Amino acid sequence: MDLNSMTDTEILKVANPIMDNLMHASTNNDFDSHTRDFSDRIKQKFTHEEFQKYREEYRTNWGDFTERDFVGLTKNGNTINVYWKQKFSDTDDEFLAVLTLSKKNEQYLVERAFVDLWQLES
Repeated sequence: MDLNSMTDTEILKVANPIMDNLMHASTNNDFDSHTRDFSDRIKQKFTHEEFQKYREEYRTNWGDFTERDFVGLTKNGNTINVYWKQKFSDTDDEFLAVLTLSKKNEQYLVERAFVDLWQLES
């Protein structure tokens, strides 16, 4: 089924397990599991060093990933962007988690995934 013709429920049935794996693998410092659903394009760009740097930043400042609540999605040509409100263990602050998926040969691939950790410095 074409990504753009899928319902929100159908998309979440695909996106939630992928995002669960990303969060779990990051928490467990498992780069190979974290990148298992990445497209070739993102695998070439996202290094183990970047993974470690990002992991260190969020764990030091906010703790581990906890609950995630679906906010919405956007359909853009050959990709779907899924948005969640993301919580961490050591803060009550809320962040935006984003997952961009494509589909190639009946496989759903991560084109982009991040939690927006930007905060205004006081």
